[in-house]
Amino acid sequence: MLTITQALRDQIVAHARKDHPDEACGVVAGPAGTDRPERFVPMLNAARSPTFYEFDSSDLLKLYRDLDDRDEEPVVIYHSHTATEAYPSRTDISYANEPGAHYVLVSTADADDAGPFQFRSFRIVDGEVTEEDVQVVQAY
Repeated sequence: MLTITQALRDQIVAHARKDHPDEACGVVAGPAGTDRPERFVPMLNAARSPTFYEFDSSDLLKLYRDLDDRDEEPVVIYHSHTATEAYPSRTDISYANEPGAHYVLVSTADADDAGPFQFRSFRIVDGEVTEEDVQVVQAY
């Protein structure tokens, strides 16, 4: 199960809505070994695409150096789907290379704020996708 604060969930959703119609992407880092997301790190979608996301390689290198310096790891890796449900695509599955991370997807298919959005979390290990419950808390 992913346990995440309301504030972090709101930041992820706001980033997804802000970047719509392109997919948004980013990471929520946390202390190594804790499985606790704490630090919101929005990233630039280098692909600038409504159907695909890609972390810029130099931004990704900087991120991992920063994580190492802070003794953190990517607890949540998130991105949005702009026209489909919040479920990992074949491409998402093939690029999932952090077996310990929660892969969060937000669907912004209804981007006018009139309808609901989807916020779902998955574990992706060796190409196998498992959906997990999301518990939203005010604080840890």
